Amino acid sequence: MSDTHTVSENPPQPPVDPRLLEILVCPLTKGPLEYDRANNELVSRMAGLAYPVRDGIPIMLPEEARKIDA
Repeated sequence: MSDTHTVSENPPQPPVDPRLLEILVCPLTKGPLEYDRANNELVSRMAGLAYPVRDGIPIMLPEEARKIDA
């Protein structure tokens, strides 16, 4: 018998609490952040970085951030 169990894709991540977005700033520039729902990241346009959100928790470490095009 073959195993017909399929591996599901990653479950959808919980959204970032809007109240949290109001108080969080980029750790490098102290500028505002935008939530990118498609990539589940907090984007600092001033720094050109996108900080990942894992399990609903923003990872605000520059070394964990992804560089983005300005």
